[in-house]
Amino acid sequence: MFAVLKTGGKQYKVQSGDTLRVEKLAADAGETVQFNDILMLGGDKVVVGAPFVKDAGVQAEVVDQIKGEKVINFVKRRRKHSSKRTKGHRQKLTLIKVTDILATGAEKSGVKAALGAGSVSAKAVEAATPAKKAAPKKAEPKAEAPKAKAAPKAGADDLKQLSGVGPALEKKLLDAGVTTFAQIAAWTDEDVAAMDEKLSFKGRIEREGWIDQAKELSKG
Repeated sequence: MFAVLKTGGKQYKVQSGDTLRVEKLAADAGETVQFNDILMLGGDKVVVGAPFVKDAGVQAEVVDQIKGEKVINFVKRRRKHSSKRTKGHRQKLTLIKVTDILATGAEKSGVKAALGAGSVSAKAVEAATPAKKAAPKKAEPKAEAPKAKAAPKAGADDLKQLSGVGPALEKKLLDAGVTTFAQIAAWTDEDVAAMDEKLSFKGRIEREGWIDQAKELSKG
């Protein structure tokens, strides 16, 4: 009697006593596993599944976890990039020995199902692994924004006169408490770094020369 089983996206024709290599299974050496995706049973009577044969199975003993032959992949990119890359790969496999072919009774056999190492669900892993308490995250120190200085009695300045400042950026500055050219003109290096971090435009203050512009505008 023989069976055609499916595992790891491949099909294998097996008989009792056969030894074969399949895509890595989530099982240890010495364990007995059962393949439940049986496409066909052969012998005195041929049974073809649609797509699988109901209640049929193939039981096998895990002999060892092994690796396949090394495959070398060489990639060469000419013209523009002119690069070369060589990569090696050894596929992880499981060596099994077929012990029994079940035409019926597979659903009630109680033998562990043969699952691919990459097909075990996260819930199954969580159920098998005791939950660990997550360590409390340390709060990262946040850069302090420069404290807003008192605005002149005349009210807020038109910050859009600064290079690169539009309505949206002006609103961010106002929300941060920056309302006058005098405040910007008095910024220190620490103030610039903190404002860069707070408003997510690193380097713009120095690149656009806001402080020098603010000094000129505050005079006029």
